[in-house]
Amino acid sequence: MWPIAGSVALAASLLTAIPAEAEVPVRLPATKGSLVIIGGALRTDNAAVWERVVALAGGRGARIAVFASASANPEKSGAALVERLSKYGAKAFFVPIAVRLTGTDYQAAADNPELVEAIRSAGGAYFAGGDQSRITRALRRPDGSNTRVLDALWDMYRRGGVIAGSSAGAAIMSSSMFGNPKPVLATLKLGLEDGQEITPGLGFIGDDVFVDQHLLVRGRFARMLPAMLQKGYKLGLGIDENTAMIIKPDREVEVVGYRGALVVDLSRAHAQQGAFNISNVRLSYLDNGDRFNIASRSFTPAPDKAEGRLDPARPYYREPLFSADILGNSTVVDLMGKLIDSDQVEAIGLTLDSPHNVQPDLGFEFKFTRTGESVGYMSAATEAYSVYNVRLDIRPIVVKMPLYHYK
Repeated sequence: MWPIAGSVALAASLLTAIPAEAEVPVRLPATKGSLVIIGGALRTDNAAVWERVVALAGGRGARIAVFASASANPEKSGAALVERLSKYGAKAFFVPIAVRLTGTDYQAAADNPELVEAIRSAGGAYFAGGDQSRITRALRRPDGSNTRVLDALWDMYRRGGVIAGSSAGAAIMSSSMFGNPKPVLATLKLGLEDGQEITPGLGFIGDDVFVDQHLLVRGRFARMLPAMLQKGYKLGLGIDENTAMIIKPDREVEVVGYRGALVVDLSRAHAQQGAFNISNVRLSYLDNGDRFNIASRSFTPAPDKAEGRLDPARPYYREPLFSADILGNSTVVDLMGKLIDSDQVEAIGLTLDSPHNVQPDLGFEFKFTRTGESVGYMSAATEAYSVYNVRLDIRPIVVKMPLYHYK
């Protein structure tokens, strides 16, 4: 494991002390590697995710390059990640390429031949959270071209290595990513500015899938929709905190961790001009252990749900389904779970704003509809739901002011 010391000494030692004959773990040949896309806030005790990162990099002894480029304190963040990955069996090393790493020239480091070779010969790379724009700034030249280190990452990935990232490290996985956007509701009201609020990512997942993170905790599924429409995406994957999506070479997505992921399908959606208004979005919730194939658009429930397909003729919930805060923590998944196991055909969620915010009279209705394509599964062990192909329509609504009076 490479040492973590003061930032100046750290960069100098790492750029000169790369082993000439580094041990590369034996791995099965692959034409393409894997991605581990983590929604942020990955706990140190989430062994299921950490162990998968190490296993995909080659197993015990795998060399994993740690990029803390997004962090406000790269030294501290990098040291913690090196320690954590090493605890799970990797030979992790810190890569001194970060805008905030004092006493170093990140642009020179990103083209350093010794660092390039260390990354190219590694089994994987891990990107820390923080500000995703710092990652792209560190790994692309001012003219937008790839640095040699970024090319080395692509070589390692195409050879069969793993690229993992949490939070900001997840955002960079798609070709377009959020830069510095407004809050979710303000984004629905005002839209997004390309080049500022939506910026180029690194695109490891491909050009056809949009990725977002901290998804359920922060209600961010709603901001994916205007971003996807603006950039022409038909498919989006959003991952929640302390949870990962494992993207395999055959584009099979497996969810591992505490919560789950949303699949946003706009292939049949229709948007109208004016205030944000979209119909026929298809929304699916993948729980821990569920799989989704990007190429075939097919879903496979986790083994503990395989025998738990819900029967629409035997619903559990039998009352109208409504939420006054659809952007609340995990509210969208809770409402989808109830709808798929209900005698109701639709569920309604609203989002409103403070009377002191921009356009306080503008809100939005989210209507979730169970169609003939909607399928649900429930685990007998955890009572957790998986919900596939629920229709979502979003319409602007007028919020009368004042919204309420005291009795």
